[in-house]
Amino acid sequence: MKTDLRLTDTNAASDSKGKTWGLEGGLFWWLVGGVGAGITLFFVLLVPLKASFLTSFVVALIPIALCLAYIFGLRQGKPPGYDRDMFERLFTGSGFAPEAQNNCSFRHPLSEEQP
Repeated sequence: MKTDLRLTDTNAASDSKGKTWGLEGGLFWWLVGGVGAGITLFFVLLVPLKASFLTSFVVALIPIALCLAYIFGLRQGKPPGYDRDMFERLFTGSGFAPEAQNNCSFRHPLSEEQP
C-alpha cells in the first residue's frame, strides 16, 4: 500500500507565545508586578508612615494604573517593538525622516487668489 501524501511539520504552535487571562505572551507578568508594587506601596504608606487608609489606597492604585496603561496602550494587540518605537520617538524625535513643516497656505493651483 503506497500513499502519495507528503507529511511535513509546520511548527505552527511555536509562533504563539500563548495567553494568560487574555493578555498576550508575558504581559501577565507586568500586571503581577504592578499589583505587587501597589500592595507593597499600600502597606508601606499605611503601617510605617501612618497615612490614612484612603490615601494609601489611592496612591497604591497608581502603579497598577501605569502598568495597565502600558499593557493596553503600548503592547496588547500591537506589533513587536511598538512600545520601544514610541518611547524612542518621544525622547529622540522622528529619526531619519525630515521634519514636517506646517504650511497652512495650501491653495489650488488654478485658484484666482494669489498670495
